[in-house]
Amino acid sequence: NLQPTAAIDYDYINSLGDRGRMTGEWLANCQACSVPEVACVFNRLGLRYDIVTGYLGEESVWEQIGGWVEAARVAHALRHDRMGVLGHYYCGMLDVYTDLTKMSGVFGTHFELLEMCQLKELRDGVTAEEVQAKIDEFYNTFEVSSECERAEIERAARTSVALDKLVKKYDLGSMAYYYEGASGNDYENVVTSVIAGNTLLTGKNIPVAGECEVKNAEAMKIMAEFGAGGSFSEPYAMDFEDDVVLWGHDGPAHFAIAEGRVGLVPLPIYHGKPGKGLSIQMTVKHGPVTLLSVVEGRDGIFLLVAEGESVPGKVLNIGNTNSRYRFGIGARAFMDAWSKAGPAHHCAIGTGHIADKIGKLAFLLSIPVVKIS
Repeated sequence: NLQPTAAIDYDYINSLGDRGRMTGEWLANCQACSVPEVACVFNRLGLRYDIVTGYLGEESVWEQIGGWVEAARVAHALRHDRMGVLGHYYCGMLDVYTDLTKMSGVFGTHFELLEMCQLKELRDGVTAEEVQAKIDEFYNTFEVSSECERAEIERAARTSVALDKLVKKYDLGSMAYYYEGASGNDYENVVTSVIAGNTLLTGKNIPVAGECEVKNAEAMKIMAEFGAGGSFSEPYAMDFEDDVVLWGHDGPAHFAIAEGRVGLVPLPIYHGKPGKGLSIQMTVKHGPVTLLSVVEGRDGIFLLVAEGESVPGKVLNIGNTNSRYRFGIGARAFMDAWSKAGPAHHCAIGTGHIADKIGKLAFLLSIPVVKIS
């Protein structure tokens, strides 16, 4: 609903003196007439639509239209995404379980179910030259701690090369994974060395979610396609003195949206998971952020979104992603409202405020969106 100018040039049209010419100029500005006409027909036929109202030279209307175009591009990307599901769910983590049929029906995503033996076979074929090239990439991308043992760096690099090969072989655009394996076996060796490689993939907009959180891998993919990053995270504590919620997670992160350089550090033991190995330590860039969760509720799938700020302050340097987030409604009200909406405990966090674009995407996908504000 865009008319040529902000207002009709009344004096000019009235000065024409010829009502024929005046009618022509009037019709050139007669945009608002068509909007209820079209909307009426769409309503009666059950066709979904939205309206952008303004004038051609108005910047805000082109931002709205640009948002719709971008949302359509993201919807297209989701329909053509191939998400790998490697391993199995984290046992007993009921909120993470999901219906792949519903997910595919809503987003159009193809799910490629992968076996650990496929990754191991690729890993067994990695050459010494490929390992060294990946180690060089680690040092170029991360702040590699001097505490990291050479053997652990090489182990992670070998797995990272194999992950790249897996992504290429199956043309994956995202992945969710989890595995344990019997203590000391080959699969445990593989799965305890994936964090660095999965972080590299995530930073290259091939998001990888741990704990086989398929819904969150989808949320991360949405954020990545909007250019906002999308890092795997969960709330773990509240600072009532500073009125912030602390979010973080072990496992892969989105290194491209970090505040400063990303640390690659050793962990003597993974929390809630078997084994030990290298891990990522980073804080999400300070400034505006958007949180997104793909939620599977009783009545179907919907998007849960919130906007806040990543703020500086003390965090735990425990080999995880760790950030402090402040919300306009306060930490207490936010946690209550976010939790009651029913998401799994993971979410994707990206930079910038893009809730409006996510709302447009939800419209195109014909699913609800809930905004916590």
